[in-house]
Amino acid sequence: MKKSLLALASGTLGLGIAEFVMMGILPNVTRDLNISIPEAGHFISAYAIGVCVGAPLTVVVARTRPLKQILLGLAALYIVGNLCASAAPGYWMLLMMRFVSGLPHGAFFGVGSIVAEKVADKGKESQAVALMIAGMTVANLLGVPFGTMLSNMLSWRFPFMFNAVWGALVFYLIWRWVPSLPSLPDTGLKGQFRFLKKPGPWLIILTTMFGNGGIFCWFSYVSPQMIHEAGFSPESMTLIMMLAGLGMTIGNLVGGKCGDLYGLAPVVQVTQVCMILALLGTFLFAGVPWLAVALMFVGTAGLFAVSPPQQLLLLQNSRGCEMMGAACVQIAFNLGNALGAYAGGLPIEMGLGYRYPALTGVFVVLVGLMCISAYVKRDRKQKILQSL
Repeated sequence: MKKSLLALASGTLGLGIAEFVMMGILPNVTRDLNISIPEAGHFISAYAIGVCVGAPLTVVVARTRPLKQILLGLAALYIVGNLCASAAPGYWMLLMMRFVSGLPHGAFFGVGSIVAEKVADKGKESQAVALMIAGMTVANLLGVPFGTMLSNMLSWRFPFMFNAVWGALVFYLIWRWVPSLPSLPDTGLKGQFRFLKKPGPWLIILTTMFGNGGIFCWFSYVSPQMIHEAGFSPESMTLIMMLAGLGMTIGNLVGGKCGDLYGLAPVVQVTQVCMILALLGTFLFAGVPWLAVALMFVGTAGLFAVSPPQQLLLLQNSRGCEMMGAACVQIAFNLGNALGAYAGGLPIEMGLGYRYPALTGVFVVLVGLMCISAYVKRDRKQKILQSL
């Protein structure tokens, strides 16, 4: 692996821990702050909203800056947000710090995907983006379970303290290993949005938002589902979260490889069908421990199998506006996260049980599948017309 990609992956690893560790420590946070599980789900949504605000804000403020400088600034903001979250005295302060912690997330992935594409070998762009995203999957394989263990043994504050220390390492690696690439051509703020005049980018944005949002309807509440429906002990959640992370890691690498081999949009389309089946199976068999874990593996693998293809699809559909295009993928992804965390909490608030978020997710992913299917159909028509 190129050192530049390793530096980017170290950043996405830290961001992955910051985003996903809340799913594993949710019960501990609720006890300490004396709030309900659905209220604690707001911390997930706050982070996602921070991502949605931070990504376009970075385009507005720093679009003329060199790419490496932007990454360094985002790493610094990541350190501050997580350090303050670890010291938050109550619900509202933690909610605010989760928002701040989310600000650099989408922009880092957006700028990082542009850097990864530029340093990639020809014909391996999707795999290069997958390697960058691999940091987030490793976070779920090792970092999030480690954070869950720290939370169970010591306090839910320690994972955020670890994130701040890791952020300092990320800052150093970016400074040393990422090449000094020039800034992107400045087309003006208005010019950054011109790619949105076409329907193709909108279909990619919507399939990203609803496809990922459907998984987050269920995954935001995976800990209480595994404990109350499948019957696992709270202590076993560390191993279960590791299995979820393994699914993400394998899904991400397979998705990147298949995207280069079989086409980006078809890979997203087939994967979302698998995601729907996994969510439906989770709803029906949530009380069967081994099957609940197996379906969780499939669902999390699908979540990250679509990430590299979706990222590259929007980059390809936003030439000349790549920074905003890359930001839009992360906005869509995290709007889906926020939508999922909120929608998944609704049946719980209604007293329907912890298996029902998965059923909600089925219908949300179905909307995403319809969008990517429309994109594939439109893309085929365009290719036929160009060949005439």
